[in-house]
Amino acid sequence: MKNLFYKPKGAWAGDFIPYYKDGRFRIFYLHDWRDKENHGEGTAWYQVSTDNFVDYKEHGEMISRGKINKQDLYVFTGSVIESDGLYHIFYTGHNPYFPQQGKPTQGVMHAISQDLEHWIKVEEDTFYSPNDIYEIHDWRDPFVFWNEDENEFWMLLAARLKEGPSRRRGCIALCASRDLKKWEVREPFWSPSLYYTHECPDLFKIGDWWYLVYSTFSERHITHYRMSKTLNGSWIAPTNDSFDGRAYYAAKTFSDGEKRYIFGWNPTKEGNRDEGKWQWGGNLVVHEIIQQPDGSLSVKIPDTIDKKFSICHSNTFDILEGNWIIKNKEIFANAKDSYAYAIAGDMARKCKIEGNIAFDENTYSCGIILRLQEDMDSGYYIRLEPKHNRLVFDLWPRKGDCPFAVELERPIRLEAGQPYNIKIVIDDTVGIVYLDEKVAMNFRLYDFPKGKWGIFVSEGTAKFDNIGLWVE
Repeated sequence: MKNLFYKPKGAWAGDFIPYYKDGRFRIFYLHDWRDKENHGEGTAWYQVSTDNFVDYKEHGEMISRGKINKQDLYVFTGSVIESDGLYHIFYTGHNPYFPQQGKPTQGVMHAISQDLEHWIKVEEDTFYSPNDIYEIHDWRDPFVFWNEDENEFWMLLAARLKEGPSRRRGCIALCASRDLKKWEVREPFWSPSLYYTHECPDLFKIGDWWYLVYSTFSERHITHYRMSKTLNGSWIAPTNDSFDGRAYYAAKTFSDGEKRYIFGWNPTKEGNRDEGKWQWGGNLVVHEIIQQPDGSLSVKIPDTIDKKFSICHSNTFDILEGNWIIKNKEIFANAKDSYAYAIAGDMARKCKIEGNIAFDENTYSCGIILRLQEDMDSGYYIRLEPKHNRLVFDLWPRKGDCPFAVELERPIRLEAGQPYNIKIVIDDTVGIVYLDEKVAMNFRLYDFPKGKWGIFVSEGTAKFDNIGLWVE
């Protein structure tokens, strides 16, 4: 059975670089074997394409790794742009052994193609940090676009200043070019003294607003965005300045001319265990971006993925605990000073759970149970927590007295009496929950590969409407 969320066979994917041409998204990515002994060191650029985010065609390797004496032993992130009928990739050449030889770790490199399939490296176009205001070794993730107002190409880079507190030197450097060959290094595009670095910068415009996207690992691993009416700033932080949570990183965007999508990766965990550490790379996850009336952004499930699940598999419940009333497709639970739950059938390996949830005032939490075990006590939980205005993914029981995953939560204003549409998509170990087309949260499920699903209320009253599990 193929993966709904793309991952190459025998390898992992990270840092997706989307491009759109002739009705298909051409998605480049960093291909990581995690097997130096058999596949050598470094990452290469590979490509897949899709017109529906469900079926993917593999195109193989696009930019190969250089040898150990080359700048691009690791072919890291960049961007794709077309100019005068020729396609250009600007990417990061990374060689961790070069500093020992007095050379920069990273440089911006160039490749060209006439068909998006066959790429030729233009090594003479490689350029480095000038080592004046910018540190020499952090010079990566070039994003190139045509600036109509200035009549020149601009390149944004993840870079670091040479001066200032070490963990706040991160900036987005700016370079400019007329011909995509010679680049003038300029003052930073944005230097807010916030993070160690701003990885994988991305920039786009919807209506009157410009959006600057970047990823950080200083205070938490997450993809942020800022908004401005001009490229000169100032760059405003919205109330919720991210698209997803901890399990979604290095996300970049592209448009098909009508809708804009964001492409990130859901990381795996060491040892394929819930308690394992997060790893670099994993599966591709795509969200559709929605602009709100105030200019802020939210995300929703792409329509093609949503419609993929068309068969209702289970929508009847057995009451196991608490006071429940079931009327057709409406299910009411009253557990004002206790816990109540009801269980439906077994979960399919690949499925979608969808429905509407409303709660009364003073409700502590309510939500969905995933992969509940035979002991009726172990499983995963998606919780709406009105008192904390957040959506949470959690594991029960936990080991010890530590939270399962502090960063697997999303802020959202939750109001009593308001129905919230919830959609949860699961494929094997990858999970995503969308709430009311306002927030999304990726997560992983390892320790319990099978189980039942259900609904619950803790210390409150809630109504579940038209809720069920759907399969392909």
